[in-house]
Amino acid sequence: MKTIVICSGGLDSVSLAHMVAQEQQLTRLVSFDYGQRHRKELDYAALCAQRLDVPHDIIDLRGIGAALTGSALTDDIDVPDGHYAEESMRITVVPNRNAIMLAVAFGVAAANDDQAVATAVHGGDHFIYPDCRPAFTKAFETMQKAALDGYADVSLYTPFVDRTKADIVIAGARHNTPFAETWSCYKGGETHCGRCGTCVERREAFHLANIADPTTYADPDFWVAAIAKKDRG
Repeated sequence: MKTIVICSGGLDSVSLAHMVAQEQQLTRLVSFDYGQRHRKELDYAALCAQRLDVPHDIIDLRGIGAALTGSALTDDIDVPDGHYAEESMRITVVPNRNAIMLAVAFGVAAANDDQAVATAVHGGDHFIYPDCRPAFTKAFETMQKAALDGYADVSLYTPFVDRTKADIVIAGARHNTPFAETWSCYKGGETHCGRCGTCVERREAFHLANIADPTTYADPDFWVAAIAKKDRG
């Protein structure tokens, strides 16, 4: 199946790109510049496209991102430390972000005669991101079938939507994903901070998957305390 992958440059989407490249027909990677705090992740998406030898579209959504105010990912608001499941992480929500990106990606797929759009939303995202949940992805695909009716038949491929981040690490390892060449940290420093929600989730996922984590973290041990705090409720 001719498939495009929405690739941020993070562990999840790069693993998905490698999986699609081996199991289906990967036609291109699509990334989005929506004015996020840093562009490091886009550099890693570009590396992934080069490695897999496919075109890479970086679509400029900065004008839209500027209007989606109030998120620590787009505004001058501190990124909180802690586990993804903590209430404080809601400040990282960019409203309707995935819906906007998916709508654009479906248009790109239809214009290029692709058959599917793949996105790496997963079970760990469900806590705070409503546009990562199965109810959303199913409804979105139904909407797109109507939007493209008679023009193109494009499916939504979400193999991780009911899986954990650890499952993604296992799948990524199985498909030879170079994890060191992915970027997750929201803060965009010289190395992964080790303290933000995505860093804690990344470190925990490698631990649960029992796979060595090649990532360099500024604070490599914070994740233990963050998980303990989450478990205490």
